[in-house]
Amino acid sequence: MANSQNTSDLLIIGGGVLGAFHAYHALRRGLSVTLLERHPAPRGATVRNFGQVVPSGLDRHWQPLGRESLAIYKDLQARFDISVRQHGSLYIASDDDELQLIEELRTINAATGYRSELWTAKQCRERYPNLRSDYCRGGLFFSEEISVNPRVMIHRVHAFLSEQDRFRGCFQNGVRELTTDSSDRVRAVTHDGSLFTAENAILCCGTELQGLFPGVFRSSGMEVVKLQMLRLKPQGNVSIPGNILTGLSIRRYESFAECPSWKAVKSREPVDAFWKRWGVHVLFKQEVDGGIILGDSHEYAPVARMNDLSFDIRQEVNDYFIREGSKIFALSRWDVEQSWYGLYCQSNATSGIYTKTIDDRIHIVTGIGGKGMTSSPGYALHHLGEIYDD
Repeated sequence: MANSQNTSDLLIIGGGVLGAFHAYHALRRGLSVTLLERHPAPRGATVRNFGQVVPSGLDRHWQPLGRESLAIYKDLQARFDISVRQHGSLYIASDDDELQLIEELRTINAATGYRSELWTAKQCRERYPNLRSDYCRGGLFFSEEISVNPRVMIHRVHAFLSEQDRFRGCFQNGVRELTTDSSDRVRAVTHDGSLFTAENAILCCGTELQGLFPGVFRSSGMEVVKLQMLRLKPQGNVSIPGNILTGLSIRRYESFAECPSWKAVKSREPVDAFWKRWGVHVLFKQEVDGGIILGDSHEYAPVARMNDLSFDIRQEVNDYFIREGSKIFALSRWDVEQSWYGLYCQSNATSGIYTKTIDDRIHIVTGIGGKGMTSSPGYALHHLGEIYDD
């Protein structure tokens, strides 16, 4: 039997951003929480992304959750430094089609009460002197949006959680078996043989779901997405504050798909373009030390064929980031310091996330896709309300 130390109200499996914020909100509800993470620290999608928190890119269903997440991040930052910086987000249009889309999104934002500002090309260049005038035709700016350092943020959220009563974080503790017993309690057995029990369990472990419930994973209808990005060496004389999203982002993000001109714009795109083949859109985010994260690309495979996704870094994709990036910003150097890829699960259901409950006590939530950093804090708050019948 589990001893009292290994018993809690809620067991969370997976210490990434989705699991961590389920823990955060559960503690605020007065629950005792045990978080199990099989690595010494999260190594998946949570630490392999830009750290851009951009509700502006979400559709009408998810944007309220993204906006709620902004408030949660800022509230937590006011009490504990988790690396939040509020410098806004700028979408830069490079042609007439993209200008039309940002103007239409501005109208949609006005109707939903989400503040955005249309900027002229001159205003964009005043804010970003290194922005190339032959690229920028105008921009849409969201002053409320933030960025975080993903490789720092999750560690600091864990540090904050560890200071709270009723929380226990157990790292390097992978779960090999998860069941419910005759008294309707969840039983989790870790790889070292330890037993943990709780009234409920929430699984936020991405592709690692296949190890606990392989049948559920294979039949989920999700796909696995491989993204690739790089980091440029620190720029000593260049300042690019905030989140920079460019024309290809305007042509990709869900929020713009709700604009009246979207279908017409998409119909005019070249079908064989390199950026279409590799799912590229060009983003910039400068870190505190001056280094710039640049990317990214997207490759897709059904979960049953996730091993079809190569583990290689594609040099031609990195070359494209540099080539296209240099058309947008004039930087003093384009030396690549690091390059990496990440994997995340993505649900194609209309809900935009995969959820399933087993035996009324084991709650699977994964497949949040590329909106995890932006939406997880707000989504976790509402998901707990569903579990506990608020």
